[in-house]
Amino acid sequence: MIRDISIAVHSSTPPWPEDTPFSCKWTWAMAEGASVNVSAITSSPHVGTHADAPLHVHEGWPGAHELPLDVFHGPATVVDVSDARGPISLADLDARAQLAGVERLLLRTGRTIAGGEFPRDWPSIDERCARDLVGRGLRLLGVDAPSVDARESKALAVHRMLFSGNAFILENLDLRRVPPGGYELIAFPQKLMGLDAAPVRAVLRDNRL
Repeated sequence: MIRDISIAVHSSTPPWPEDTPFSCKWTWAMAEGASVNVSAITSSPHVGTHADAPLHVHEGWPGAHELPLDVFHGPATVVDVSDARGPISLADLDARAQLAGVERLLLRTGRTIAGGEFPRDWPSIDERCARDLVGRGLRLLGVDAPSVDARESKALAVHRMLFSGNAFILENLDLRRVPPGGYELIAFPQKLMGLDAAPVRAVLRDNRL
């Protein structure tokens, strides 16, 4: 079974406040006599499901075209943290799932733009938890929320800790109908030269069947 965990992108998909929303126009339209339909889009790469690049938080760090593909494909564990209050510690995660050896961790916070509204806040791990996860071998952290950091964060310490530890980030996943457990993740980012993020079509293959 393949589960699509990508956010549908359209003109009503909520962007980060004050970021560039998605919009589309038609360069050529068959309804107007053209031989083909050809569209043109304008959007922040952070609208919908996407992979952040290290360049997003640090000038001179790698851009989206340099994201390593192997990180975005492989065994992944989904953990439900929707009942968490305050910063999530490693102990909080260990109480919910067996994470030894987990390289790809997807957190279901229950605060997602998938329903059409930008959430006011969401549970997020703290910097120490990010460091400890990287120390255990984490290569990818994905969340259904708009960010791996808290909404009000300006330092983006979790982003920086993950990138400094050679781990990577997926944001705006749609995990509403995904039970906790183990899956195969396939979520390759587009090869966009020098950008701070790249759109992703993310899917999970159910390994439990």
